[in-house]
Amino acid sequence: MSKDDLVRDVAMQLRLLQQSFDAFDEAAAARLGLNRTDLRALDLVLANDGPFSAGELTRALKISPAATTTVIDRLERAGLVARTRDAENRRRVLVTATDTARAVEQEIYLPVGEAGARALGRYSGGQLATILDFLQTARHVQETQTARLSENPAPPPGR
Repeated sequence: MSKDDLVRDVAMQLRLLQQSFDAFDEAAAARLGLNRTDLRALDLVLANDGPFSAGELTRALKISPAATTTVIDRLERAGLVARTRDAENRRRVLVTATDTARAVEQEIYLPVGEAGARALGRYSGGQLATILDFLQTARHVQETQTARLSENPAPPPGR
């Protein structure tokens, strides 16, 4: 198989991997009765060691402050986050994951992590270093291309 063929196959596998991530996220969101933005917000809060401010969540999600408030409201109603005021700045809202959210994390995401770790166990340290480099490179490419599209939006079709 030529290098061009391998590059094409890797690109196709990446597309299929992205689709599998999307399908998993869709299934997780449906299981929790959330939409995808709510699920992204929950993931950010779960990944944070301490409280996450509403402003940080707004920036990370790239949505408006009003939309962030709505997301936090839904997550709070679902029992997945708690909202508190910052003791030092009463205008600042802090969001933390609840025990319910941590249980959801264990039920939904821990098995994925464990299965992934088992699958990666078949690779040598050198191969894992190559995989890590590839993933970092692929992420950089995606972020660069996302920035390109965001900075230079195309005109609406037909114009």
